[in-house]
Amino acid sequence: MALYPVIMCGGAGTRLWPASRPSRPKQFIPLAGNRSLFQETALRVAPLAVDGGMVVVVAGVSHRPWILEQLDEVGLLEHVQVLLEPEAKDSAAAMAAAALWTQRNDPRGVNVFVASDHHVPDEKAFRKAVIEATEGARLGRIVTLGIRPTEPSTAYGYISAQGAGLSPVAAFREKPDTASAVEFIRAGYLWNSGNFIVQANVLVEELKAYAPGVEDAARRALASTEVTRVALLGQAFRDSPKISIDYAVMEKTERASVLPVSFDWSDLGSWDSIAATGEGEYGQHIFEDAERCLVRAPEGVMVGVLGVSDLAIIAERDAVLVCDLSRAQDVKKLVARIKVNSPRHLDFEAVRVESLADGGHRFAEWLRCAALPLWATAGQDEGGGFVEALGLDGRVQHGPRRARVQARQIWSYVEAGRLGWEGPWLRAVEDGCRYFERHHLNSDGLCRTLINSDGSPLDETVTVYDQAFSMLALSSARGVVIDGDRLEETAVRMRHQLSKRAHLRGGYVESGKRLYQANPHMHLLEACLAWREVGGDAAWLEMADDLVELALASFIDNQGGFLREFFDADWRPAAGEDGRLVEPGHQFEWAWLLARYAALRDRPEVLRTAERLYEYGLRGVDERTGIVRDALSDDGRPRGGRARLWPQTEWLKAALKLSEVGNSAYVFQRLKEAEAALAAVSLYFLPVGLWRDKRLSTGKFIEEPAPASSFYHIVGAYSQLQASVDRIGPAGRLRL
Repeated sequence: MALYPVIMCGGAGTRLWPASRPSRPKQFIPLAGNRSLFQETALRVAPLAVDGGMVVVVAGVSHRPWILEQLDEVGLLEHVQVLLEPEAKDSAAAMAAAALWTQRNDPRGVNVFVASDHHVPDEKAFRKAVIEATEGARLGRIVTLGIRPTEPSTAYGYISAQGAGLSPVAAFREKPDTASAVEFIRAGYLWNSGNFIVQANVLVEELKAYAPGVEDAARRALASTEVTRVALLGQAFRDSPKISIDYAVMEKTERASVLPVSFDWSDLGSWDSIAATGEGEYGQHIFEDAERCLVRAPEGVMVGVLGVSDLAIIAERDAVLVCDLSRAQDVKKLVARIKVNSPRHLDFEAVRVESLADGGHRFAEWLRCAALPLWATAGQDEGGGFVEALGLDGRVQHGPRRARVQARQIWSYVEAGRLGWEGPWLRAVEDGCRYFERHHLNSDGLCRTLINSDGSPLDETVTVYDQAFSMLALSSARGVVIDGDRLEETAVRMRHQLSKRAHLRGGYVESGKRLYQANPHMHLLEACLAWREVGGDAAWLEMADDLVELALASFIDNQGGFLREFFDADWRPAAGEDGRLVEPGHQFEWAWLLARYAALRDRPEVLRTAERLYEYGLRGVDERTGIVRDALSDDGRPRGGRARLWPQTEWLKAALKLSEVGNSAYVFQRLKEAEAALAAVSLYFLPVGLWRDKRLSTGKFIEEPAPASSFYHIVGAYSQLQASVDRIGPAGRLRL
């Protein structure tokens, strides 16, 4: 039987105000050493999860950032299953969800339920006790660890055992007064540590018998949850009764056993218990004629202590507690008064998440005032050619020029004009079109891939990818330049010439070493949809139909719901790692295009495919940073931690589009994801109208010039954002 330790992250830690508050409760604060109690707990139980087991964390959704950041700091993020509660329902519901998850993954699995905020210095002794308790769990018992008391504490509940060693529980006792605590110790009672070791299926059976409402709500919640590594439990979880496991099961079951243990243990629930560890001090302080005081202060705050003793002095930036350590249990009374007189000090000030409208206005201002003017001047030479990159100092990076960049920049400036930018967009487009036709178009109607900066040919290779972007640019420019009909003729001729590259099994053969790729087809689909939207002939829609059918039949893994990148001549996954590559950014980009196509052709099954691609793309979002990674393997595992700019923009586009046309049950969720995507995009922008392109797993960006090719992604993301915000209502309308 594999062990599945479950870390329960409930509890508010009210007696540890002002350091512990609802948005940052005590388990996430270093209280007895350099690590938080949650981190210490995770490191303590992780060695138990061997032979197929796994650590499970159950926490409130609002604590997600703390969970992920702190697991990452101790190197456990990729090895833990996180279940997030949409609403706090006490320990019974949380344990039910974890037990049901375990049962689904391993019917014989044993859960080790531990609190996230307990202090256990002797980790080896703890694990030894758990292994011993597991023997009882394998016999169908619910085993709790009973701590041999060191004093008659009123802070803990008590357990009476029927015998020595691992034995059935005779009775549970609530937290007593001092006199009762003395009597309990004389009678050989143990402290109730709140740790439980039990087979998952046994706990589920007991919940069904004694708390059926809890078990039912948790089961329905898990059934509607897409269990990724960090999973938000379904809304049915809110239907659970709010009850602790003690009241729900432990005081009723006949399966309860207790194992007496002697290792040091504390729930560190008050400032006196923290002072007793000798490791609770934090921050700068100076003592003068002061003894036995506990001082904690935030960075930059100095606390001076003079002529006093036995005090807790706890400073935060917005509140200070001074209390006699002997009265530490009464901090709750103080918090009750604060709730009435100054409720804003009950919690830290919330970090405001920027709305789509606010973020959109900031995005528009950056484009209008910085990026669009810069790339229409420094980014385009006197002959009309667009440069490949600008240094972070704004200087042109001279070198060869690709057809795709010329096409992308033409499209971007047409789109800017359509969106309301009053700068010289038309001049940029007309000059760009003349340059493109003069230097990139061949006599056969296709475009060469690369030219020198003086316009002379450098590489005559013709790629499907370049033709796709060329046709997209021509579709956008058709309605704004003087000779638009000629541009349409050029695009139609290019489409006809591409038919000579058609593959017998559908699609087109690319140039270079990788002949069979999904990516060029994606941009061909984009060009087809664009031409259809501006009144192009019926052949564009026929081509779009063929491309979508190829994607559905070959590019997209119907079982896994994801899209691959590279294939063999039969459009089967390529051999080796190429065939296993999954790019989250392309899951989003295809989802955006397929959602557009589905609406155009009234094909709800294609929309469902788009939603599945989007959901799979979310696996690429780094749980800690909220940024889309570049690549995954087909088993969903990350391939490195690098994150380029363009996948963030495609996440934003797809989230917004699916909020409009996708499953109506997920509209709010998609809009929240769009807010997160917009925040991710913004991280890459520089105030002067430039951007970073590659972010490393360390959080640092590679120091390199800003590539012009990113502008297409940026403008496209803003275009979708403006359209979506305009749909929300007049108050949020955006304009360049």
